[in-house]
Amino acid sequence: MLTHIVFIRFKGYELPEKEEIAKTLKTKLDGLKKSIDAIVELETGININTRPSAYDLALVVKFENEAALNTYRTHPKHVKVLDYMKTLNIETGVVDYLG
Repeated sequence: MLTHIVFIRFKGYELPEKEEIAKTLKTKLDGLKKSIDAIVELETGININTRPSAYDLALVVKFENEAALNTYRTHPKHVKVLDYMKTLNIETGVVDYLG
């Protein structure tokens, strides 16, 4: 099993705009599970930690293998979400691991 984790930090946004953006992105990411067969499991969460070092949103996706991850990366529905993310001022961190 391959796990793909993405952390997203929204930069320069104040509440409640930041919360609204997080909810919108979460909805878009959650919708990928229905659209992309390569996904085994998908979970998103909006952060409740108030530390300055904390990210705002987490995405955890599980795939059978790296080929499935690559299918996900280039899937038109995923690319559409990436295009939306490019309109936002964000910072991301990514980890992919086998386990």
